[in-house]
Amino acid sequence: MAPRANWKGVLKVAELSCPVALYTAASTSDRVAFHTINRATGHRVHRQFVDSATGKPVEREDQVKGYELGADDYIMLEGDEVAAAVPESDKTLAVDTFIACPEVDDVFFDKPYYLAPSAPHAEEAFVLIREGMRAKKVAALAQTVLFRRVRTLLIRPHGEGLIANTLSFDYEVRSAKEVFSDITDFKIAGEMLDLAKHIIDTKKGEFDPAEFDDRYEAALAELIKAKAEGRKITPRKEPKREKVVDLMEALRASAGVKEAKKQAPKKRAAAARSRSRAQEPRRKAS
Repeated sequence: MAPRANWKGVLKVAELSCPVALYTAASTSDRVAFHTINRATGHRVHRQFVDSATGKPVEREDQVKGYELGADDYIMLEGDEVAAAVPESDKTLAVDTFIACPEVDDVFFDKPYYLAPSAPHAEEAFVLIREGMRAKKVAALAQTVLFRRVRTLLIRPHGEGLIANTLSFDYEVRSAKEVFSDITDFKIAGEMLDLAKHIIDTKKGEFDPAEFDDRYEAALAELIKAKAEGRKITPRKEPKREKVVDLMEALRASAGVKEAKKQAPKKRAAAARSRSRAQEPRRKAS
């Protein structure tokens, strides 16, 4: 069965346009989900809004949105007032500009979607746009109203289709300087840098998401299965955490140098003993 589209509209590049659809590329719907249960009755518990001062339930028709100005001071907005602020959608995904892919810092990436033609007659124009972008090695920046908000999307060729990432707004992305400003600028060189590069070389591989296990999800599934089967649940033991005292020793141990250095004196001692035994008959003969 074909997946359900999240959004349908028209991809427009200058005077060229084609009907397209957005499909969810990543979803958490398959994760283990829980309900809140009344322990005494075994029934599900439902949330209810209550007045923070009186403690009494507030019916749905009496609930309005409020923007906090100060302590217990709110601007109240009715549903139709909020709805009026939602931008009008013309279902057009309009490409503003084409850029080189590395120009966008991936910290701005929000959610990924697959973008595909929504009708057979749109396929030729769709493939033309896709192959033109692929030939020029560019991505497209486009805007549309998506889920009641104006969103900017970065669109790139992806296999037989396109992949579109919604981008966070500039005000939503915090400055890295706020986090990194207190990091000391150490000068790393010599053996320490060589060991670090050696460790990285020994750990080289390729990206394969199938190899990444969601251990928490697997543990939850096993816990549910064990409870359903009436098996005894064994508490997990906390792993020992080793404290790293010397950075250089940790690097040497990671690179396998520590063990080699330990073995070297033993090998030299054994070689010396062998030479000594070989020379003993000569001494006696003299």
